[in-house]
Amino acid sequence: MTNSTDAAPSGLGVELNALNPIPESERKGRPATLFWPWFGANVSVLGLSYGAFLLGFGVSFWQATVVGIIGIVVSFLFCGFISLAGKRGSAPTMVLSRAAFGVDGNRLSAVLSWVLTVGWETILVATAVFSTSEVFKLLGWGGGTGTQVVALIVVVLLVVAAGVYGFDLIMRLQVWITVITGVLTVVYFVLVLPHIDFGAVAALPAGSAAAVIGGFVFMMTGFGLGWVNAAADYSRYLPRKASGPGIVFWTTFGGALAPVVLLVFGVLLAGSSPKLNEAVGAYSVGGLATIAPTWFLIPFLIVAALGLIGGAALDIYSSGLALLAVGARMPRYAAALVDGVIMTLGAIYIVFFAQDFSGPFQNFLITLGVPIAAWAGVMLADILLRRRDYAQDELYEPRGRYGRVNWVAIGLVVVGTAVGWGLVVTFPWMGYLLGGAKANWGGANLGVLAALVIGFVGTIANPRRVATQEGR
Repeated sequence: MTNSTDAAPSGLGVELNALNPIPESERKGRPATLFWPWFGANVSVLGLSYGAFLLGFGVSFWQATVVGIIGIVVSFLFCGFISLAGKRGSAPTMVLSRAAFGVDGNRLSAVLSWVLTVGWETILVATAVFSTSEVFKLLGWGGGTGTQVVALIVVVLLVVAAGVYGFDLIMRLQVWITVITGVLTVVYFVLVLPHIDFGAVAALPAGSAAAVIGGFVFMMTGFGLGWVNAAADYSRYLPRKASGPGIVFWTTFGGALAPVVLLVFGVLLAGSSPKLNEAVGAYSVGGLATIAPTWFLIPFLIVAALGLIGGAALDIYSSGLALLAVGARMPRYAAALVDGVIMTLGAIYIVFFAQDFSGPFQNFLITLGVPIAAWAGVMLADILLRRRDYAQDELYEPRGRYGRVNWVAIGLVVVGTAVGWGLVVTFPWMGYLLGGAKANWGGANLGVLAALVIGFVGTIANPRRVATQEGR
C-alpha cells in the first residue's frame, strides 16, 4: 500500500503526487529532458563565487581548475547513478532508499535529507537577497534594510510558489531560467573579461597536498553531493523504458556543465584581484556585481536572482518530499509551505543577524557533507548491486522484502559520520582523529571521503542482502 498523500494526475495545477509511485499514465519525457532542471538549478552565478572560495584553500590556478572540474563532474556523476533508481522505482529518492535502509530505518535518511535541502534553500534565498542589496547600493538606490526586506519577500514567494505547485511548474520554470541566465551569464563574461590579469593568476603559488584535497572535497560537497539525496525526484517521471545510460549522462552533463564553466571563470577573476576575492568572500554573488558596468547591473541582478531561485525551487520541492518521508502526515504542497516558513526564518537570520557569509557557508557544507557522503556511499553501492526494478508496493510495507530496519546500513552512516567528523575541523570539537596532524591536515576535509568509502565498501561487501530481496 502507498502513502496516504497519494494522488491522481496533477495536470497544470498543483501537483498532488507525493511519496506514491508515479502511475504509468503520467510517466513522460526522455532522458534529455533532465538537462533542464539540472542545468537551471546550477547555472547560478554563485558558481563564480566558488572560484574565490576555492582559492581560499591556498592553491594555484591550475590546481584549482583541475580539482574543481573533477570534483564537480564526479559528484554529479553520483547524482546520475542515483537518478537511475527513479526510473526503476517511480518514487522519490527518500522512498527508494528504503530498499537500502528499511522502510522505518530510512527515516534517518529522510531527516538528514530534509535538513540538507532546507539548509541549501535557505542559503540560496539569503544569497539572492544579498545580491539584490549590493546591486541597489551600486546603483545608488539604497540597498539597506528596506531593500532587503522587499527582496526577501519577493524571492520567498517565488520559491514557495514553485514548491507548492510542484513538478510541472518547476520543469517549465527551469527551461526559462536556463535560457535567460545562460545568455546573460555569457554577456557578463564578455563585459568583465578585461578585469582578468593572467599574469597575476599565473603567479598564484601552488598549494600543499592537503590544500588540494581540501579544495577537491569542498567542490564535491558544494555541488553534486548537495543534490544526491534528491537525484531521483525528477527522473521518477520518466517512462520505465527510458535509457539508463541516457539518464546518467543527462543528469551529469546538465548538472556539471554550468558549474565547470562558472568555476574556471570565477578562479580567473578572483585570482586577478585580491579586492574582488575579498568582496566575494564577504558578499558572495553580490561582490561580483562590483566589476560589472552600471548599465548591466539590472541584467546582472536578474541572472543572479533567477539562478538562485532555480536552485532553491528544486530544493524546496525535495525538502517537502523528505519531510513526508520522515513521517509528516500532510499533503505535499503543505509540506512545501512548512519548509518555506523555516527557510524564511533561516534567511532572515543570515541576512540581518549573521556577521559573515563564507565561513558559516563552508562549515555547513562540510559538516553535513560528511553524513550525506556516508549515505551516498550506501545508496550508490545498493543501486550498483541491483539487477531488477524495485517492488514498488513493498517500499511502503515494513513487513515486505525490504524489511523494517537495516541496522547494517544505518550503522555504516553512523560510523561513517563519526569517523568523518573526526577528520574535519569545521567546529572546535571535531578533528578528534587527526591528533598532531590537525594543523596541517585539518582543512583537507578527509572526513567526507572517508565517510563515502565506509558507506560504499560496507554495502558492496554484502551483496547477498540485495540478491535475496530480488529473489536471486
